[in-house]
Amino acid sequence: MDELLRLLRQNASLKPSQIAALLNLSEGQVTERIATYEKNNIILGYRTVINEEALDIDVVRAVIEVKVTPERDGGFDRVAERIARFDEVQSCYLMSGGYDLLVVVEGNNLRTVASFVTEKLATMPGVISTGTHFMLKPYKELGVIMGTAPTDQKLAVSP
Repeated sequence: MDELLRLLRQNASLKPSQIAALLNLSEGQVTERIATYEKNNIILGYRTVINEEALDIDVVRAVIEVKVTPERDGGFDRVAERIARFDEVQSCYLMSGGYDLLVVVEGNNLRTVASFVTEKLATMPGVISTGTHFMLKPYKELGVIMGTAPTDQKLAVSP
């Protein structure tokens, strides 16, 4: 992966001047490369990892295992694209193993997530079955350890 993309993936709040200094490039070169990546749909967006627990935000998240019937001439893609269009869906992945799609959803409460699964997802043409797992507490999200101060302490290795 390009070093510029790696830096942005680790910390999207870096300013072009900071990236330029780290990569020994001019700020203009960095700005131009970022604009090209955005134009070519390589950079699709920017995210901030928020400690919702510290803000006392109540959000319910669930991961849903979905088994589907692939469509002729479209395979899993068409079903997955329809599922991904729902506002409740945060992520949707094609998987190997015992189910076909892994869908991450978010709602204000348990009822809204359950309603999404029972009224929208499970009733879609092509959906055979769903298995819902509610997330109880995040420990690490997008590479960031949640709820604790950063530390350089390494994990102990046992023989």
